[in-house]
Amino acid sequence: MQKSNVKIIFFGTSDFAVPALEVLVKAGYDVVTVITVPDKPVGRKQILTPPPIKVAAQQLGLDVWQPKNLKIENLNLIENWKLKIGNCDLGIVAAYGKLIPPEIFNLPKHGTLNIHPSLLPKYRGPSPIQTAILNGDTETGVTIMQVDEEMDHGDIVAAISYQLSAISSYKEAYDKLSELGAELLIKILPDYLDDKIKPQPQDHSKATFTNKFTTEDGEIKPDDTAETAYNKIRALNPEPGTFMWFSAKGGSASGGKKLRLKILAAELEDNRLEFKKVQLEGGRPMSIKEFIAGHPNFKGNLL
Repeated sequence: MQKSNVKIIFFGTSDFAVPALEVLVKAGYDVVTVITVPDKPVGRKQILTPPPIKVAAQQLGLDVWQPKNLKIENLNLIENWKLKIGNCDLGIVAAYGKLIPPEIFNLPKHGTLNIHPSLLPKYRGPSPIQTAILNGDTETGVTIMQVDEEMDHGDIVAAISYQLSAISSYKEAYDKLSELGAELLIKILPDYLDDKIKPQPQDHSKATFTNKFTTEDGEIKPDDTAETAYNKIRALNPEPGTFMWFSAKGGSASGGKKLRLKILAAELEDNRLEFKKVQLEGGRPMSIKEFIAGHPNFKGNLL
């Protein structure tokens, strides 16, 4: 099948999806429409900001559609919506973050594929990379699967593993898995579209699930081991962030007013955790040396 004749509808939101979109266009596939979420207010000044995939799509000269959601009852109010996403050969999903109903993911001739950053069936759901790091895993990967009505449940088309080092951060793994997903997608697409790949069912008995992390999940507690605390710092920065409670009076949360001390960077050596960069609530990011100079009672190491 000629790539230029393959019409693709692309669903994505975050910058994780950008390499996949770019590689599809570069390879000559016809990306008919990019579906993403509406622009939203960001930051203290609540500046209306487009999702990263919208910015990339516009730079590539692609059509962008930003429905609030893809519920069929709402889409029926949008004139000619089937003309926008119907008559396509394939759907591609990468970090879209919204439910796609079967009336939509089944529209393309070859169905819809999802790029998911874990080795399914392990770590289904919204936070597979963070969960892998938080659990101290040494291996993760990317799976390309067929979309069905359950979350990350469809048959596997292809997968590739990625080794996590003991110091891999979420951002580092995120960027690498995004690139690997794009490379894997462009590699398998010709055979998939020519029906030369037989998707394999997942072993659902081995499925594990992830959830979105909250601010509270990032708390480094006094009874955390050094490794546990370090994994939190690697996994949960920059969002939702990691922190500990600090009292300027005594250097811990045991006395005086409790303040939230963000832990932005740390190193683990010989089972000893050393903070490298911190930010006191209401203050600016600073090195641990700067912080201790102003708070000499603070103990910057955890065990």
